[in-house]
Amino acid sequence: MEATQKVKKSVLIRQRKEQEKAQQGGASAARLQNCPTSPRKMRLVVDLIRGENVEKALNILKFTNKEAAIRVEKLLLSAIKNWETKNEGQRVEDSSLYVKEVSVGGGRQLKRLRPAPQGRGYRIRKRSNHVHLVVDSKTTVSN
Repeated sequence: MEATQKVKKSVLIRQRKEQEKAQQGGASAARLQNCPTSPRKMRLVVDLIRGENVEKALNILKFTNKEAAIRVEKLLLSAIKNWETKNEGQRVEDSSLYVKEVSVGGGRQLKRLRPAPQGRGYRIRKRSNHVHLVVDSKTTVSN
């Protein structure tokens, strides 16, 4: 029997990054880590823009009356800029960008104690979240 050689995780990650770099065009992503908002509140905002056109999503976020909308708007603008650097020579208006996928995961929790009656202490969990946003174009341009 042949012994299979196990590849280190760091090598696999490096290879995956090189493959992504080699692929020009396509989707581009942006991440927001340790955002000090609870994931439940962030999901309310993120669900409004999932699958929407980028211009429409920006308008929705601009006029949504939630604090999380400001952060998601900045993240969406960052994803658009990432797409522009990845696809040089193409215009955002012509490529009909849309929000391909958005996911919100729980981040770390800061645990605090709050004074309670009769000498007790109630635990407060200050939640944070991670947001992953992917932008892609509906029109596929072949080079």
